[in-house]
Amino acid sequence: MSVLQSASSAITPFFNALASPDDIASGSGSNSAGGPKAMVNESCLEFLTMEMVDLMFRSTADSETDKEAVFYKLEMLGYHVGQNLVERFTRDRQRFGDTLDVVKFVCKDLWSIIFKKQIDNLKTNHRGVYVLQDNNFRWFLRMSTEGGGNDAARKATPYLWFPCGLIRGALANLGVVSVVIAESASLPQCTFQIKIAK
Repeated sequence: MSVLQSASSAITPFFNALASPDDIASGSGSNSAGGPKAMVNESCLEFLTMEMVDLMFRSTADSETDKEAVFYKLEMLGYHVGQNLVERFTRDRQRFGDTLDVVKFVCKDLWSIIFKKQIDNLKTNHRGVYVLQDNNFRWFLRMSTEGGGNDAARKATPYLWFPCGLIRGALANLGVVSVVIAESASLPQCTFQIKIAK
């Protein structure tokens, strides 16, 4: 079993235990089967994410090309999880009208499911580029380094690669082929840029 497959099998149960979007919107305390809603400990997910990033770095050497390999592994892992999440949470929804509706679904519904809040700001140039800004990215709230500032943002960058894959996988499963890149100038703020393939 590859590192990517083992990480995927470890992270899938956390997202499978999430409530459906209807349960979140209605505030109901039970799932669609009528049983109690499964609760996921957020700290466990954060620790799993930290270990996942660390594992990907440990499984490669320290050269610059290996940093690209780590990006690829984390992004692909997020891609598969994003596809699975969208498949689960859109099965009872009508088709989306256009690309903007799909991106809004990611910003509102999917982000609420994963990070318990909506994206703070969505901008578009109406030519296939969307910028999503999260001013308090949950995985960055407790991060810090001795250097602070730019050093903290640089060291936090690998933790954005998995969410990049989540967004790209979610969009792909909804019929929107895209490239997603992320950056963080200062913690806990981060920005995701989506470029739609034409």
